[in-house]
Amino acid sequence: MRHQLFIDGKFVDALLSQTLPTHNPHDLSVIAEVAMAGREDVDLAVAAAQRAFPAWSRMAAADRGRILLRLAELIEANADELARLESLDTGHPLRDSRTLDVPRTAACFRYFGGMADKFQGETIPVEEGFLNYTLREPIGVVGQVVPWNFPLMFTAWKMGPALAAGNCVVLKPAELTPLSTLKIAELMAEAGMPDGVVNIVPGLGSVAGQYIAEHPAIGKVAFTGSTATGRRIVEASASNLKKVQLELGGKGPNIVFDDANLMAAVNGSAWAIFHNQGQACIAGTRLVLHERIADEFLEKFLPLARSIRVGNQLDPSTEMGPLTSAQQRERVLGYVDIARDEGGEVLCGGKPPTDASLAQGCYVEPTIVRARSYRDRIAQEEVFGPVVTVLTFKDDAEALAIANGTEYGLGSGLWTSNLQRAHKLARDIHAGMVWINSYKRVNPGSPFGGNGASGYGREMGFDAMREYTTVKSVWVNVDAQIPPWYRRG
Repeated sequence: MRHQLFIDGKFVDALLSQTLPTHNPHDLSVIAEVAMAGREDVDLAVAAAQRAFPAWSRMAAADRGRILLRLAELIEANADELARLESLDTGHPLRDSRTLDVPRTAACFRYFGGMADKFQGETIPVEEGFLNYTLREPIGVVGQVVPWNFPLMFTAWKMGPALAAGNCVVLKPAELTPLSTLKIAELMAEAGMPDGVVNIVPGLGSVAGQYIAEHPAIGKVAFTGSTATGRRIVEASASNLKKVQLELGGKGPNIVFDDANLMAAVNGSAWAIFHNQGQACIAGTRLVLHERIADEFLEKFLPLARSIRVGNQLDPSTEMGPLTSAQQRERVLGYVDIARDEGGEVLCGGKPPTDASLAQGCYVEPTIVRARSYRDRIAQEEVFGPVVTVLTFKDDAEALAIANGTEYGLGSGLWTSNLQRAHKLARDIHAGMVWINSYKRVNPGSPFGGNGASGYGREMGFDAMREYTTVKSVWVNVDAQIPPWYRRG
């Protein structure tokens, strides 16, 4: 397969004709050659978006919404193809792509399709004689950079609110996993999206991504990815003081108290870390257990982790597929070595599976590491793989100190039957999201994002629409009598 850029409603080759192979992480075979955008291609995409912006932003909001609703229908109609592309490109188990990724993508576009004509300004009570109201206006051309771990869903999370609010988009998918995003571009054209409203420019982060962040005609950049890259995005955006939205790394604490429903916590904690091979910014990567139930919890958790079916992501029975790239596999295994060097104990996993049929792929077994301290690197730094660090605590205060003991503040969870404790900790944990007696739940209407080194701004819901609009305050003198400030004579 060969895939092109999508600019001004058409699939086109990159101006310099450069391509990059995308690989199947099961065996590193080449799936496709994908065009790589350079700076000149980004310029063409931005120019197309600028031309399209006046008509798109002035289109009736309900009409914009109808296009997004039609897109949601087309995503559902092409669900099998999208799921297969997503799994082939990323390593997601096919059952996950079918039952989670594709339905969530359609749901997101449907939510913002319905939101388009329901997002409104406010009337503000001011002094007598004046009417003051606000308008929510689109920013203009927005740049978006999507990560490789959930490319299909993040394409929807980024584009849905931006388009509903009346912006035009230049989006760069990750060079590792561009295929499902390019398929969405095809479906957008079929849904009736006007030329130039959406432009997809696969390319290297250091080239196309950097230029999107720098580009003087882009009014906002939204980025999901690593904290280190997020900092570079902020620096590059300073050239024209563009608005920046960042969803970055995480080191999610998942706290289990001694009054928790133990089996629910065991099952939920496995989902929190091993879904998508642990390649999720919100993953519950720090399992924080009350010392009274730690041994009993691990007696149940370890066999469950060992029982997870690791295999070819296109096999419907697979429960955990390969990591998305060989580079990521080496990074994850490197952190296991770091944990050992720090005196940590690898309770299970920590290596590639022994199955010969998986030897060429990017596989790592579900891994559980008992750390010596919450200050160890394995308990502080984002691994982004199927590795969970076990820590223990004596009381609520210690649990909270561990939870808040990293630079990140994205997802977090706690398991308890004590409602008072649950609400208090939900308030005191430094995180953008807290799940109580569950983990990793998302919905198009619920804000998603973090604090600290996990970034700022929010995806989803009304908050996302606010992120893609600017506020204009309008003052109308209805019948106010304003005496002259400066008198003559």
